[in-house]
Amino acid sequence: MTDAVQRTAIDPETDTFQTLRRELGVTSFGINLLSLRPRQRLRVHRHQRQEEVYLVLEGELTLIVEGEPHVLAKGDLARVGPESKRQLTNPSDAHLLVLALGGDGAHEGRDGIAWAGWDDEEEGRPPQEVALPDDLPA
Repeated sequence: MTDAVQRTAIDPETDTFQTLRRELGVTSFGINLLSLRPRQRLRVHRHQRQEEVYLVLEGELTLIVEGEPHVLAKGDLARVGPESKRQLTNPSDAHLLVLALGGDGAHEGRDGIAWAGWDDEEEGRPPQEVALPDDLPA
């Protein structure tokens, strides 16, 4: 199956927005890379239905929600509900990269099916019922 995996790479030099959803063919949620130069800020916005999660990949994000600033360091995540006004800002002298994920609607829960190995002929089972494989050899 040639279309089972679609790949792209983040471009840290992108001009503010890199729309990864389209590049990857994702249809059930939004995913964008936000690249903010030093002291850049994005517009104040909110959504009608979509909640967003922000993951800081590089730098430090000041996320202002309803006028209240929240500082997120590299590796931090924050979720903002659709109705809340928010603004992403980079008050620092360093470059900032943020992965923004957005979606609406109820989460369907875990729907995975797992096998013990590639040669497993049995019907798949829920992942939590299949033991993790041994680690790769050193």
